[in-house]
Amino acid sequence: MKAMLLAAGRGERMRPLTDHTPKPLLEVGGKPLIVWHIEKLVRAGITELVINHAHLGAQIETTLGDGSRFGVSIRYSDEGTALETAGGIAHALPLLGDEPFAVINSDIYCDYDFTHLADRAAALQSSGDAAHLVLVNNPPHHPNGDFLLSNGRIVSLPYPAGGRGAGGEGMPTKLTFSGIGIYQPSLFSQIPRGSIAPLAPLLRAQIALGKVSGEHHRGLWVDVGTPERLAELDKLIRSSHNAP
Repeated sequence: MKAMLLAAGRGERMRPLTDHTPKPLLEVGGKPLIVWHIEKLVRAGITELVINHAHLGAQIETTLGDGSRFGVSIRYSDEGTALETAGGIAHALPLLGDEPFAVINSDIYCDYDFTHLADRAAALQSSGDAAHLVLVNNPPHHPNGDFLLSNGRIVSLPYPAGGRGAGGEGMPTKLTFSGIGIYQPSLFSQIPRGSIAPLAPLLRAQIALGKVSGEHHRGLWVDVGTPERLAELDKLIRSSHNAP
């Protein structure tokens, strides 16, 4: 399967760090954020990658090259101006092929096991679902979450009677979308190439149709959205790697 790493954002909340360095190239634990993902994908056997970019995108291409030094093949989708998530994926569809593919935000850090991605993609192919989302516990800066998970399905409100979800009996709390998902190419086929389009409306339409599966990852996940969270993550990684 193929994987797309989203790397086109401006990173406004990370300024001034992102004034001269694209957010995916900011380092934690001695490596750019995006390199942590690339190395994990290689270990999972996923070596065909697509990376979109806009802000300071040439730096990303110069730093990562064709991917051969990491053991991957990288193709780039140059947006010029960021097209938001769905618009960026639609713009890259010619590079992604006709089978389900993974999409990963490059500005997160997560210990989710990428070896699961191929199995999830195969399940998506056989089920006819449009998407599979990895959800995480709500972080302090996003306490209300994004989606409800019930028995492996992302569900709309009102919550199904008698169902069980992440919160146990009755109404569960919403969980936060991790920025890791698997999608059918057809989900984006109606978006004109080069247009700006957010992902959430597409997902909510498919959730209403009962066509989105999901899972709850309970491990480490960090949305590296501010210089403070970047510094905290750097400290965490360095301390864990130095631990006996």
